[in-house]
Amino acid sequence: MTNKRIAYARVSTLQQELHRQTDALEAYGYDQLITEQYTGTKKDRDGLNQLLETVREGDTVIVESISRLGRKTLDILTVVEQFSNMGVKFVSLKESMDTSTPTGKAMLQMMMVIAELERNLTVERVKEGLASAKARGKKLGRPTVDSDVITSALRLYDSNEWSIKDIIKTTGVSQGSLYRAINKRKVGL
Repeated sequence: MTNKRIAYARVSTLQQELHRQTDALEAYGYDQLITEQYTGTKKDRDGLNQLLETVREGDTVIVESISRLGRKTLDILTVVEQFSNMGVKFVSLKESMDTSTPTGKAMLQMMMVIAELERNLTVERVKEGLASAKARGKKLGRPTVDSDVITSALRLYDSNEWSIKDIIKTTGVSQGSLYRAINKRKVGL
């Protein structure tokens, strides 16, 4: 049995096209192409699952860019590590990365460390911004909703004559607040 070169291409929405990725993958060459149009923020995707079920030891997975595997650094690293544990090589054309080489392995590890650092710095900046806003007296979190407004909204809901959309429009309560009040009442809190 010969080792296969399996290409994977993904875009996040149905409105986006795969042509740029598939053109690059065709120029590189592959035996099989797996495509999907689904957000990379989700780990459980049909195309990625198909890819993981298809590859065998000795195969090579080829992507146009490493970001096609996902959005979160940890998710991408997990998938690439799965390939490695299965004895599958990984090639990313945009980053000129080939994990079958020592340089490719080192490059992947460095990219993951830098991406993780960037994520951690972003989280730290957000926390600092929230602390700064709180220190200046800004109230954080969900806005409080007047209990009379919620009571009115629940009365309309109970009448079974109003749609959720109409209740929201009429009372000004948000959909989330309305559903929280309905659910809170159901569990008797």
